Amino acid sequence: MTSRTSPTGAPTDSGRARWGIEGAVLADGSPVDVLVEGGRVAAVGPGACRVPDLPDRAVLDAAGGLLLPAFVDTHVHLDKAGIRPGLDTGRRYPGSANPGDLAWAIAATHEAKRAYTVESVAARAAEVVEQHVQHGTTRIRSHVDVDTIGGLTPLLGVQAAARACVDVADVVTIAFPQEGVARDPGAADLMVAAMEHGADVVGGMPHWEDGEDARRAHVAFCFDLAQRFDADVDMHVDETDDGDVRTLATVVEETERRGWQGRVTVGHVCALAAADHAYADDVVAGCARAGITVASNPVTNLVLQGRGDRGLVRRGTTRIRELLAAGVPVAFGQDCVDDAFYPFGRGSMLEVALVSAHAAHLTTPDELRTALAAVTDVPAAAWRLGQEYGVAPGARADLQLYAAPTWPQVLRLQDAPLRVWRAGALVATNEVRRTLRP
Repeated sequence: MTSRTSPTGAPTDSGRARWGIEGAVLADGSPVDVLVEGGRVAAVGPGACRVPDLPDRAVLDAAGGLLLPAFVDTHVHLDKAGIRPGLDTGRRYPGSANPGDLAWAIAATHEAKRAYTVESVAARAAEVVEQHVQHGTTRIRSHVDVDTIGGLTPLLGVQAAARACVDVADVVTIAFPQEGVARDPGAADLMVAAMEHGADVVGGMPHWEDGEDARRAHVAFCFDLAQRFDADVDMHVDETDDGDVRTLATVVEETERRGWQGRVTVGHVCALAAADHAYADDVVAGCARAGITVASNPVTNLVLQGRGDRGLVRRGTTRIRELLAAGVPVAFGQDCVDDAFYPFGRGSMLEVALVSAHAAHLTTPDELRTALAAVTDVPAAAWRLGQEYGVAPGARADLQLYAAPTWPQVLRLQDAPLRVWRAGALVATNEVRRTLRP
């Protein structure tokens, strides 16, 4: 990569100055120049940087590298991130078949959560936010546990991290009743308190309740809360191997009944893969009709689901290809980072896209573009960002530049972005160096 001046010629003050990028390539293969002014994309197209009073030192030569909007991670748990080193990973808990399964992860998290402080949550969360930014993500939506074990400590900790990182990333929070509502007396009041304390989105996990009536009541409660606070809904739905668990249908019904179309995201939906085809076809069509976004999290579910299988082991993901074919927006999330549920993760949505492409058999050029959309345009639409997002005039200048010239190469090579900008400010840089037989 070359530049007319040093790479730090781009502004660092949230973009009050004017600057530009020349010689980049967009994901569709078209060459592009971009002018940024006031933290926003001012112009896009050939010669966009050829404007009066723009010095050469304010223009970066992309040398044919791929320019993308910054990634959006719409499903992650920042409050739990980084707790794994403090866990006894060889210990068995009642109900778990082995350390590392879902029951073990839940029990281990309970133990860790009892020792949380706002400061400890904030420190771990901020570290993972910074990892996201280093890997090209500037918008993050975090589920935070709201229950009688941790109270509001996880929420307050993540909110503190969001304030600490406000210059590099936008972090919004989802009030998430990890232990259920009916199953955790007191959680309902805490959910209300969480929204009053500034949680942005109403979460839920209806399949965790005991029995159909309690599951329906859980969904209704979440939508009541969303209407009260005029908030979007983002629930964990049917994260289980059991194909008979079908709270997704209830969420579809409630979305349409409340007029919440386009404001609902459902995460995981693993049970859909094990359900019969007739139900799956019907509920997938319902998701498309209701404008529901599905946030699939293959990186975690490949590790957690199917652990009791022998021989042909279930993959743990939802029906990604069928959802896409029906026109349902599908996003991919990091979900977990170094916690009881998942020992890996580094806040790289590029890595998430690669693993998800493997899990969902996304290999053709069109399918690889789908994998890109799942970490850019789809979550941005679920956030209802509209013209705020993208490489287009008027959008906030949240951008990232890669050395490789095409999305398939970027996805394959997994090199970090050379430059990451948020609102026109340079917030992260990386170098790609390879030496063979120097």
